[in-house]
Amino acid sequence: MDLDPITISVAGLPGWAVLWALTLVAFGVFGFRASQLIGLLRRARPENRFDQLGARVMRFVRHVLLQPRLFNERSIGLPHFLIFWGFVVYVICFNWSLVRGLVPALPVPYPDEVGVAAFFLDVFSVAVLVSLGVAVARRVFFPPAHLHLSWDANLILTLIAILMLTTLFGAGFRLIGEGKTASSWTPFGSMMAAALPPMSAATAHGWAKGMWWLHMMTVLLFLVYLPYSKHLHLLASPFNVFFGNLRPAGDLGIAGGNEEIAAGSTKWSEFTWKQLLSGFSCAECGRCDRACPAATAGFPLEPQQLVQKLKKHSIQAGLAKNGNGSPKLIGDTITEDEIWACTTCMSCMERCAVLNEQIPIIIQLRRHLVSEGQMAKTLQDALNNFNRYGNSFGKSDRMRAKWTQPLGWKIKDARKEPVDYLWFVGDYASFDPRLEEVTRKTARVFQQAGLDFGILYEGERNAGNDVRRIGEEGLFEMLRDKNLQVMGKASFKAIVTTDPHAYNTLKNEYGLDGVEVLHSSEVLDRLAGRGQLAFKNKVGVRATYHDPCYLGRYNNVYEPARRLLRAAGVELVEMPRSHNRSYCCGAGGGRIWMEDTAGVKERPAESRVREAAALGVDTLVVACPKDLVMFQDALKTAGLEGKLVIKDIMDLVEEATRPS
Repeated sequence: MDLDPITISVAGLPGWAVLWALTLVAFGVFGFRASQLIGLLRRARPENRFDQLGARVMRFVRHVLLQPRLFNERSIGLPHFLIFWGFVVYVICFNWSLVRGLVPALPVPYPDEVGVAAFFLDVFSVAVLVSLGVAVARRVFFPPAHLHLSWDANLILTLIAILMLTTLFGAGFRLIGEGKTASSWTPFGSMMAAALPPMSAATAHGWAKGMWWLHMMTVLLFLVYLPYSKHLHLLASPFNVFFGNLRPAGDLGIAGGNEEIAAGSTKWSEFTWKQLLSGFSCAECGRCDRACPAATAGFPLEPQQLVQKLKKHSIQAGLAKNGNGSPKLIGDTITEDEIWACTTCMSCMERCAVLNEQIPIIIQLRRHLVSEGQMAKTLQDALNNFNRYGNSFGKSDRMRAKWTQPLGWKIKDARKEPVDYLWFVGDYASFDPRLEEVTRKTARVFQQAGLDFGILYEGERNAGNDVRRIGEEGLFEMLRDKNLQVMGKASFKAIVTTDPHAYNTLKNEYGLDGVEVLHSSEVLDRLAGRGQLAFKNKVGVRATYHDPCYLGRYNNVYEPARRLLRAAGVELVEMPRSHNRSYCCGAGGGRIWMEDTAGVKERPAESRVREAAALGVDTLVVACPKDLVMFQDALKTAGLEGKLVIKDIMDLVEEATRPS
């Protein structure tokens, strides 16, 4: 009996002719939509993402084939991984079956006639069905916050389920038609054959052919629907990963040197093609929203929705015959409050499984608002201070080194005598009264460790990290150039700073080739390892440590501070959200100079001090001046004064290394 499913006829037409017609229609619709979307990308601003092909291939292998970020959420990581690989297996076998069906004379068997292929189809069918069950249960009974629930997603899950079931039923019917009870190549198909009611071989053959045709038509329907649905990310995300950013995460420069983008974007075509591709690649899983401190606190920002809004706007405006009638991107589609809510902590980018780059998109929108003067007065005042005084406090240059006066000895002026380490002190460590003593302790620890260091005194300006992330590109360049001009007059081998914000921009955005930039914890950790920093006293504190965003996620520096704390005698207890999952204090991206908006449930800093207090520790240790300020304020509003103490890491290191 003929088992070839293509030998059936439909309305008098041979099966292969019907398959050709369906295939041409499906691929035609798919190709038309793909050409529209690619056309949109080609009309956007250019950006060079075709460099370092070897590194891009390795990134593709890691994040597309292995997908480690799926496992950031344990409940759904493995099911999604299995669904992905089931999709890969089925794409391969579908194309195999399709070619075989379109060319009946081809002397090639169908995939389910080849033992190894049949085995993978069989096993992955069950694995994917179980994974779909987990996904559905998660959606229905315990959906996580910000998970996008839609009929579109349910339809896709249904289509995937049909593909798996037609494979299993097809294997079962085929076994019955061949007069077999089981096959070692299809264990689950064998179980299906045993469960099916008794039937003749001819009937089983008919059903097997029906399953093949239902399977093929479902895939072709999937192909037509895919580029119009949320699952467009299945097609776009591999390219999104391949063309991802290979520069340091803390560099907001423009790949390929496209300086026009510094003016900001208010239209879809003013973004780069890679920024638009992020929208096409978004899986709407909500991982970024669940990690976002602004979204969690109740600010009007959800990184996922912002990227989706940009996608929908670009498709609507870009494909409209009269683009002028489309809603405005800023105002109608994305609100100013959304744009200003971001703390630039990079939690969204760290969690995104498809490596979307949400923060550069937000900064690009901010650049336009800044160019138009559309910002809060407090933020405008801070920028005016930066422009006039070189710091956000509005203090005179002569006041920058006033904190050194109680030391009793003079720190070297790196502009006048050579030093090994140029200490870039930073604004908060220099001007904020709450931090002056910590800054002096840092100087004492440096001196006691025998560090040859100096500072720039009144020559130092704000490094510009937060200025750039506010969107004031021109002001950032002015601050950077003035600092570089002063540094050019100094003689030093490396730069050290206690401020992770300054650390990030000095290291990644100043172009200081050949000059090592280190956080103070890194320098002291090295000195301790060499025996140059002796810990003489045990501080006897039970504490937890907060990883600063710009030291941790941006620059992957986590362990030096922990080693120092343990060496100082600290009993260290980790918070649930630590290392690359650390929760932002809420100060970054210029938020420290902005007022909270209405509807905020609990500021990020308050959530963080509550998380620390819940551990039963007596101290929360920080390694960032802004963290100290934010968390000390949060203790008051959270009602935790007297229950938790905020200390800079230098407080404990200085106490532990102080001469007896």
